[in-house]
Amino acid sequence: MRQSIGLLALVLAGLHLGRVWLGGEVVLVVATGAMALMALMIAATFLWLYAVRATPLALGMAFSWLGWGLFAGSVWLVGAGQAPGALLAVLAFCIVGAVLHFSVIHRSFGWHGASFLWPVGVSLAAGLLALALP
Repeated sequence: MRQSIGLLALVLAGLHLGRVWLGGEVVLVVATGAMALMALMIAATFLWLYAVRATPLALGMAFSWLGWGLFAGSVWLVGAGQAPGALLAVLAFCIVGAVLHFSVIHRSFGWHGASFLWPVGVSLAAGLLALALP
């Protein structure tokens, strides 16, 4: 955990310095593009892990990273406001990945049934609540 926090601090500092030297828009474009490509590479790795049956979480991870890679890539190439329909279609990959994760986590606790969907419901309710607030 200590290394992760240190890495986060280093990345935040690098992004801040980039913003100061190059401007926020330039750094955002570069970072979003880099994240899109890294996410797609990670998705491919997890898809391979699923294919060789290395871990039950691999398919959920593949969908999650593919979704975020496509989402970030879409924002990077098109812009968030330019094609909301396409971004929503890409976001479906992220949602499927999250649901698959909750399903595997649910089973790892020895639970059965559809109760693994409660985090999805809570998340949707929180989004609707945020939309309703001024």
